[in-house]
Amino acid sequence: MTSPLESQTATKPAPRFASIGSPYFGIMLAIMAVVLILSNIGASKGVAFGPIITDGGFFLFPLAYILGDVMSEIYGFKVARKAIITSFALSAFASLCYWIIIALPGFTDDYGTAKQAAIEGALGPVPQIVLASLLAFLAGQTINSLILVKMKARSGEKTLWARLMGSSGVGEFVDTLIFCSIAASVIGITDFAGFVNYVLVGFVYKVAVQYVLVPVTSLVIGWIKKREPSYWA
Repeated sequence: MTSPLESQTATKPAPRFASIGSPYFGIMLAIMAVVLILSNIGASKGVAFGPIITDGGFFLFPLAYILGDVMSEIYGFKVARKAIITSFALSAFASLCYWIIIALPGFTDDYGTAKQAAIEGALGPVPQIVLASLLAFLAGQTINSLILVKMKARSGEKTLWARLMGSSGVGEFVDTLIFCSIAASVIGITDFAGFVNYVLVGFVYKVAVQYVLVPVTSLVIGWIKKREPSYWA
C-alpha cells in the first residue's frame, strides 16, 4: 500500500520544458553572448557615482541573468547550461582576439603609438575580467538556473515570480562575490573598504534590477511559451 505522500508524488506531473528547435532560443543565446562580451569590456573601467563604486559594465550584466532566467524557465537546466558555456566560449574567443590585436605590430608614428596605448589600456585588462566573469557567471548562473528549475518541479506553472526572485538572489550573490574578488584589482580597487563597497553595490544593484523587471520578465516568458509549439506538446 502506498502512502498519501507517495501517491501524490507519483501523480504529480513533470514540469514542462520546450525543445530548442524554434528560433527563439538562438536569438536569446546570441543576445546573451553579445551582452557578456560587451559587459566584459565595460567592466575593465572603474566607475564612481560619488561614494558608490562600480564598473562600466554595471548596466549590461543583469540582462544576461534575465535571459538566463527566461531560458531556464522555458527550456530547462541542461539547455540553460549549454547557453552559459557557449556564451563564455565566445567571450573567451573575443578575449583571445583582443590579445592578438594588441600584439600585432602597429604604426610607429605619434598617432600610431597613441592608438596602441589606447587599445592596450581599453582591452588589455579584459582577459582578467573574462576570467572573473567565467568563474563568477558559471557558478552564479548555474546555481540560479538549478534553483529555478527545482522550484518549478515543485510548483509547476504557478508562482513564476517566486522562482525568478528566489533564484536570482542566491545566484547574483555568488556571482558578485566571485567576480569582485578577481576583478577589483584590475579596475584599481585595492583597499578593503572599496572592495566591500564594490561587492555590496554590485549585488544590491543587480538584484534590484532583476526584481524590478520581474513583471517584464514574466510577460516575456509567457509570450514565448505561447509561441513555442513544443512547450505545450
